[in-house]
Amino acid sequence: MSMNQLYDIAVVGSGPAGLTAALYARRAGKSVLVIEKENFGGQITFSPKIENYPTAMAISGAEFAEKLLAQAEAHGTVLEMDNIAAMERQGAEFVLKGEYGQYRAKAVILATGSRHRTLGLAHEAELTGRGVCYCAVCDGAFFKDQDVAVIGGGNTALQDAVFLSELCTSVTIVQNLPELTGDPVLQQKIKELENVSVICEATVDTLLGEKQLTGIRILRGAEKTPEVLAVSGMFVAIGQQPENEPFASFSALDGYGYLIADERCTTDTAGVFVAGDCRTKQIRQVVTAVADGAAAALAACRYLDQ
Repeated sequence: MSMNQLYDIAVVGSGPAGLTAALYARRAGKSVLVIEKENFGGQITFSPKIENYPTAMAISGAEFAEKLLAQAEAHGTVLEMDNIAAMERQGAEFVLKGEYGQYRAKAVILATGSRHRTLGLAHEAELTGRGVCYCAVCDGAFFKDQDVAVIGGGNTALQDAVFLSELCTSVTIVQNLPELTGDPVLQQKIKELENVSVICEATVDTLLGEKQLTGIRILRGAEKTPEVLAVSGMFVAIGQQPENEPFASFSALDGYGYLIADERCTTDTAGVFVAGDCRTKQIRQVVTAVADGAAAALAACRYLDQ
């Protein structure tokens, strides 16, 4: 069993960052274990089309992940499905404690990614994929000629609204703050779109519909005046949520829960490295994730070769 073996490098997470790290580490001759808790390939597998990755005019996220996974495996990467709940240092080794076993490595690369923040409302999980969405580019086409709402007021929310305005009959932006916070150029674009309206100082209180979303109830202003918006789609764009708590004792987290690291991908702990969307960074794209994976792997190899 792989859990009894001491690996040179254990990679937590199998998204583009984690699999690229594994590829680079294996090519450097290190033994590598990749541990994934949900689906190999990470969040990118849910993207229907990638058009901004160099050399690929268009490729689905699932195909991209499949190719990267096959490449890592072909180079001898060992894969394990488990959810790492804790990590501790034992001498010169790191022990990763999962639900199904424990794994030992001389160095660790954290590539745990991040997931879309949810509103935390009743029935939100049940209605996800049934009107509740977190990716306008992924799911917008399903709501052609329908009325939808976008929750949030930052750049992602405004970009989603612009994108959806070309497909949907109407788009209503619901922002909990007194004003939008996205870039001025995006705010101006929103003002110019006739089928996009903005409601500020409002929060979503209730999701309507049992098997399919039929509308949302919002509470407006300081008085929390209830109002129902009849929409068949709701796109939540309130940021990403990393899951780095099991590793917080090895590297500081910022106020949003991201592991604090720069392009060197090093942490506060020698032998622990971080790559991809789980770290502090300005741009979270597949191309920056694979760059992180390469940097983290090479940094880990230098650490092991000292």
